[in-house]
Amino acid sequence: MKRSDKSETIWFVTGSQHLYGEETLRTVAADAKRVAEALDSSNLIPAEVTVGPVVTTPEAITNVCRDANSDRSCAGVIFWMHTFSPAKMWIQGLLTLEKPFLHFHTQSNRDIPWDSIDMDFMNLNQSAHGGREFGFITSRLQRRPTIVVGHWSDSRALREIGEWTRAVRGLTATRSLKVARFGDNMRQVAVTEGDKVAAQARFGYQVNGYGVGDLVEVVNEVSETEVDATVSEYEEMYEVAAELRADGPRRESLRAEARTEGGIRRFLENDGYSAFTTTFEDLHGLPQLPGLSVQRLMSQGYGFGAEGDWKTAALIRVMKAMGDGLGGTSFMEDYTYHMDPSGNLVLGAHMLEVCPSIALGKPTLEIHPLSIGGKADPVRLVFGAQPGPALNATIVDLGSRFRMIVNEVHAVSQPADLPRLPVARVLWEAHPTLPVAATCWILAGGAHHTGFSTGVTTNMLEMYAEMLGIEFLLIDATTTVRAFKKELRWNEAAYHVGSAGRF
Repeated sequence: MKRSDKSETIWFVTGSQHLYGEETLRTVAADAKRVAEALDSSNLIPAEVTVGPVVTTPEAITNVCRDANSDRSCAGVIFWMHTFSPAKMWIQGLLTLEKPFLHFHTQSNRDIPWDSIDMDFMNLNQSAHGGREFGFITSRLQRRPTIVVGHWSDSRALREIGEWTRAVRGLTATRSLKVARFGDNMRQVAVTEGDKVAAQARFGYQVNGYGVGDLVEVVNEVSETEVDATVSEYEEMYEVAAELRADGPRRESLRAEARTEGGIRRFLENDGYSAFTTTFEDLHGLPQLPGLSVQRLMSQGYGFGAEGDWKTAALIRVMKAMGDGLGGTSFMEDYTYHMDPSGNLVLGAHMLEVCPSIALGKPTLEIHPLSIGGKADPVRLVFGAQPGPALNATIVDLGSRFRMIVNEVHAVSQPADLPRLPVARVLWEAHPTLPVAATCWILAGGAHHTGFSTGVTTNMLEMYAEMLGIEFLLIDATTTVRAFKKELRWNEAAYHVGSAGRF
């Protein structure tokens, strides 16, 4: 079944000109309707695609771009040049357009009709060079769209448009995002710091700080009835350890965490927050470091960052919006390595806060000591992760600009049990190899906190970064350290002399 958010639509707008006559324009409009309907019906595109006008004058182009800006339900625009559309007509409209746009370089017919092709056919089906005219003006104006080339019936082209649609969804989530920080940054840690003013100017999201006491007040307002309902949900969804069951000696610890979950959720809902941070260095008034509550809220779509890491909290919320229905996304940290020469592996985990959306099987609900934070033993979900292709992504603040770094990985099954490590975790192979991946990540200044996802793709994140005008670096199966160093040097020059970068 097609997954879509009907509150947001993608407009499909077609370019042409009056030179070809009204009959041709009627055919163009009919073809545009057919293509838009095909996109809208595709299960590969998780959004509603609506056919827009065939634009043939500068005024019409500018008007449709202004209409897109003012229509809150319009998330983005797809432009198709069915015929040749002189690009000077597009200048004002493209300069006016504030929504992300995609250039679909396609044509109505899939094949050349060898026996019947004539000049009338050629005049009607001019996408091949009409798209190049449009491409010149977008490049000249430095309005670089996502470009998808291929026939509108081709699954590869539809998949790419679907990935762009998900990147647009991430951008929409970014611009409406608010991050609540409970407490400050973990003391003396560098990479989780950053310029919140520059972030709001570049991304559009807000980051606001609160004393933990503000949260504790709301937590304490959660009723026993609400706690009972949440605990019942735990018992339905997870394998609960004996000591946390109704007749167990640690039952009150489970109820305390259920109360914390309800309080955090209420706090976030009351003020429209969709991401948050905590830190184990500021837990005054909370009985334990929030573990289960954070895991649960992430599984419900909230972004999270530990130790005050607001950039990762925002990124995870965005990645959850992008990857909805495709796989899991979680807060993650590269914790320790398996450096066996026959196969290097990374063990990703955190103290407690890994999202069960990536879990393999039914998580167990357990309580164990935590040798950091100085609070009561925290309750947490324990599980391993599903094997398969995945990625880790981070955004860092370099002072002069924001940089996104992505490493493609492959999650693998645990080769042995981990009986003395009662935390959620995932084991992966880093592409191309651990030595190359770690070297490049460190060279790029990549953070130790990431968004780990089995559903979000590299293409989605790259499109998202391009929409925001931030630097994007990829570490994948083809990466070499030598080439990566060169890319870093080129980017330094490009962002120093170019208009992209910081506000």
